[in-house]
Amino acid sequence: MTIFRRTLIAVTATALFGASVAAVAQDIKPRLIRFGYGLNEQSNQGRAAKVFAEQVEKASAGKMKVRAIGAAALGPDTQMQQALIGGAQEMMVGSTATLVGITKEMALWDTPFLISSAKEADTLLDGPIGEKIKSKLQDKGLVGLVYWENGFRNLTNSKRPITKMEDLDGVKLRVMQNNVYLSSFQTLGANAVPMAFSELFSALETKTVDGQENPFNTILSSKFYEVQKYVTVTNHVYSPWIVLVSKKWWDQLSKTEQQILTDAAKTSRDFERKDTREEAAKAVGDLKAKGMLINELSATESARMRAKLTKVYALIGADIGMDLWNEAQAELVKIRAKK
Repeated sequence: MTIFRRTLIAVTATALFGASVAAVAQDIKPRLIRFGYGLNEQSNQGRAAKVFAEQVEKASAGKMKVRAIGAAALGPDTQMQQALIGGAQEMMVGSTATLVGITKEMALWDTPFLISSAKEADTLLDGPIGEKIKSKLQDKGLVGLVYWENGFRNLTNSKRPITKMEDLDGVKLRVMQNNVYLSSFQTLGANAVPMAFSELFSALETKTVDGQENPFNTILSSKFYEVQKYVTVTNHVYSPWIVLVSKKWWDQLSKTEQQILTDAAKTSRDFERKDTREEAAKAVGDLKAKGMLINELSATESARMRAKLTKVYALIGADIGMDLWNEAQAELVKIRAKK
């Protein structure tokens, strides 16, 4: 065998070996999943996103890797939703309220005073009503995995305590970009201003708006106590988050990969709800310690607000379909009967 031929064989073998190593490396490269969320890493949302990422990596033996990206770095909820629909982003968690423009049935969860306890929320969201609404997302290019808890929403503002409905008159109140929230607070007398959450702190700081409404956890983790003085405990809406997947991307996954994500989402949901409720229970004390003045809306005033919102309830029923509205009300009656 000539030196040339031996050299050619050696070079060819080396090239083939290099190609096979590259192929193997390609095969074992983990599937990267960008998981976007709006709050900061230290929030309940951030902690649960970390649990989700750990569960996925563990269950897939490192073949799937979640990169959790918080603080709205990938954009507000609405922008991330469109990125998922287009296949430019894999996953996110965000408010159901910002999905109403995509799937009108999501407006059920925005109904003021619909849900009165965490038990009611869990049973309704994880039961047939919650599943039915989640399933509507698939036609829009999204897959809903589980509902997380944002929590019962309460009012904050920099002008005055809200002790009665009339105290909302003239208050510039930031609300989510959602017609139910807009109509509800306009009906109650506030000057409702739709705005992305990512713009909210700055708007409060510059007095572009006077107040906002969010669960205690978000008020605390977002440091709204630095730019707000008054908190009114209203519990006016139970606010869920939902873990979403791009359907374009989901359809490329194997059944095993889909199951890994589904199981991890359920584990993160159970962690997140427990974590959120524990944090909310102590958040009132923390907010007081930060200098916020807290008052609780009376049952009488809550009832006055409900009565004032009758037309809004009718509009929600018409928008989501009266069949779904009536099913939800019937389900709540059953849940309450089991107490």
